[in-house]
Amino acid sequence: MRINKFIGLIIPASLSLSAGLASATELIYTPVNPNFGGNPLNGSYLISNAQSQDDNEDPDRPEDLYEQPSALDRFTDSLETRLLNQLLTDVGNGNSGELITDDFIVQIVDTDGVLTVLITDRETGDTSEIIVSGLNPTN
Repeated sequence: MRINKFIGLIIPASLSLSAGLASATELIYTPVNPNFGGNPLNGSYLISNAQSQDDNEDPDRPEDLYEQPSALDRFTDSLETRLLNQLLTDVGNGNSGELITDDFIVQIVDTDGVLTVLITDRETGDTSEIIVSGLNPTN
């Protein structure tokens, strides 16, 4: 009986010591983020998780800064384009002309096949002159 008690005390103690030795291993840190040495295939997963959690709004987003032009602005632009086209057509027929809008003044003069276009910015007063030679107004 004494041996049984002795074996009963030694076996659980030896099992607990051997179980502790068998389960102990070295811990090795492996980063998840590819910026810190992790697997590069984790990058798209991490960025998609970050973007799905991001609820901040950028106040300077280009799509928020664009304002749709009004119908009047579109009509004015269309009319200015049409008038400028008509002015160029008239110059092609040998006539000179001028177009004045809120933003600019366009003066077109055709002298003996030399087309001169003078564009003046009404706000700043800056002018641009375009000279095209070799035109034949009879064509």
